[in-house]
Amino acid sequence: MHIGKICTEDAVCCDRTETVQGAALLMRKHHVGDVIVVDRVDGEARPAGIVTDRDIAVSVIALGLDPASLLVGDVMSDDLLVAEDQDDIYETIEHMRLRGIRRVPVVNARGALTGVVSADDLLEFLAEEMGELSRISGYQQTQEKRMRQ
Repeated sequence: MHIGKICTEDAVCCDRTETVQGAALLMRKHHVGDVIVVDRVDGEARPAGIVTDRDIAVSVIALGLDPASLLVGDVMSDDLLVAEDQDDIYETIEHMRLRGIRRVPVVNARGALTGVVSADDLLEFLAEEMGELSRISGYQQTQEKRMRQ
């Protein structure tokens, strides 16, 4: 299955010139823990970085810096792991695990942002898969009973 099938399509994003406080307000408004920082290229949003609630807490608030005077471009993580919407889910999980990343922007073949996938999204998907797998035994027993009657 492709990662584009399970990503959250309504990724919250902003550009580099947004203030850190503005990004935090976007997180609050949309009930998310990250904002994808984008550059506009040919009318499309292309991921350039990401700012998480943890980034703001550790890199801004803990240091006593003013979130209203700092720009997102100054604090964003720009060593970005990006997944193409056609990438395999399990391959994406492996990349996330190796890099210790919990949120990944998802792009189309042109590099335009189409969504974001989080570790929580993947856990939900895997839990559903495990639930389906657990039903095999019961189904098998039912089939066996029918065949033996």
